[in-house]
Amino acid sequence: MTTKTTVTTRTVEYPADGLTMIGHLALPAGVGRRPAVLLGPEGTGLSDVERRRADALAELGYVALAFDLHGGRYLDDPEEMLARCLPLLADPGRMRGIGHAALDVLRAEPRTDPDRIAAVGYGTGGAVGLELGRDGVSLRAIGTVNGLTTGRPGEAARISCPVWAGVGSEDPIMSPAQRNAFTAEMQAAGVDWRLTVYGGALHAFHHPTVDHPIVPGVGYHPRHAQRAWRDVVDLLAECLPVTEQAHAQLPR
Repeated sequence: MTTKTTVTTRTVEYPADGLTMIGHLALPAGVGRRPAVLLGPEGTGLSDVERRRADALAELGYVALAFDLHGGRYLDDPEEMLARCLPLLADPGRMRGIGHAALDVLRAEPRTDPDRIAAVGYGTGGAVGLELGRDGVSLRAIGTVNGLTTGRPGEAARISCPVWAGVGSEDPIMSPAQRNAFTAEMQAAGVDWRLTVYGGALHAFHHPTVDHPIVPGVGYHPRHAQRAWRDVVDLLAECLPVTEQAHAQLPR
């Protein structure tokens, strides 16, 4: 366990998807219960990028759990990453299992207010958050960057909270057709949804290149990365406010 200024962090291990997951829990200052955020990583897996963002959320007053996708591994080989993530993205039950396992860890933390939890994720991690909503989990907000997946027919009607999604205009993975399918699903289900399209940005535009494999269609966009972080923080401020919340800068 480590303490940085007012934030305390620790590693948490838990079973999910037949693996031992290794998450990163960040706790704000104080001793009372606080609203909490379940933070999901890109398909490559949990890295220091998400750990720093969990720490930044804790600095804002949230309990934050950056959850794991691959049993403690970071899949920087694109072929290996796709071989694991494509079947996962095609299986809502597996995604929900990963999400519920992490959510159980977050709810079990004594500092967490179990009635005030949001899910925010990137890529595959965002898709996991959406599947928790489609599974009827009571969340205060869902935010997803790059992970604009659609679900099984009719299940989006179970989403009971606002949904914000962000995507790069030049993202070849989250194409205009995929974006339209996602927004049509949200609209038909009566979800309170928003979509922000970041002009000129590619897939994983929020993720510093140094921590992400260089593959076609993937690229870091520092300005839009900062804007997307502010949009995430604004979503939480609206739907899951904490006392005296400061305006956040994207952690580096």
